[in-house]
Amino acid sequence: MKWFYSISILFISIFSTPTLAGLPETIKSIKPSIVGVGTYNKLSTPRAQLRGTGFVVGNNLIATNDHVVDSKHLKGTESFVVFIGVGNQPEVRTAKVISRDRKHDLALLSVSGPSLPAVKLSSQSVQEGELYSFTGFPIGAILGLYPATHRGIISSITPIAIPANTAKQLSAKQLKQLKKPYYVYQFDATAYPGNSGSPVYHPESGEVIAVINKVLVKSTRESAISSPSAITYAIPIKHLKNLIANL
Repeated sequence: MKWFYSISILFISIFSTPTLAGLPETIKSIKPSIVGVGTYNKLSTPRAQLRGTGFVVGNNLIATNDHVVDSKHLKGTESFVVFIGVGNQPEVRTAKVISRDRKHDLALLSVSGPSLPAVKLSSQSVQEGELYSFTGFPIGAILGLYPATHRGIISSITPIAIPANTAKQLSAKQLKQLKKPYYVYQFDATAYPGNSGSPVYHPESGEVIAVINKVLVKSTRESAISSPSAITYAIPIKHLKNLIANL
């Protein structure tokens, strides 16, 4: 009976412990859909500025955060562009903002040229404690375009705004959010400004469940923190699906 007991323990340990066996292959399939998003001006030095991350959601349709493609970033003859490929000489394509959702800090860009592989947007519900990955450009493109992948669990599904002790502690933006807050995902993983717009996806299937956001959410939820935490927030994918459906 000892051999039966040992096999039972092994069976339980294999099938009850979550693994990331499929993540390397998922990353390989996701990376061709990840692009850098920024500005370009042939008269400037440097000519290109990487402002965030985007990912392909349709026929040459790129999703990112709205703040990444804020028109105030454009100066003179600058234009928005996406950077495609990996390395020191990425392909640069001019991008045009075709739709925005300022409330949820999302935007859609259109680019010309050959089609790019699109990710699959998830229709499944998510739960706290589930493990997900996100890929983007946390350090920018100083050394070239090299996407990095991080992972973490959904530690909380929480309103975008939280009440303060007194009304005096609330900004106009926070007061507006408190009237009708929407929920975001909070991850126990560290994302950086360059990660804004990165897709959050299931490590096995690659289906995207959210979009990383490091500006709008932090300014609302952590504006009172003098030393911001390493918490990362993401916008649920349903808001991006609505934006695409309304095109």
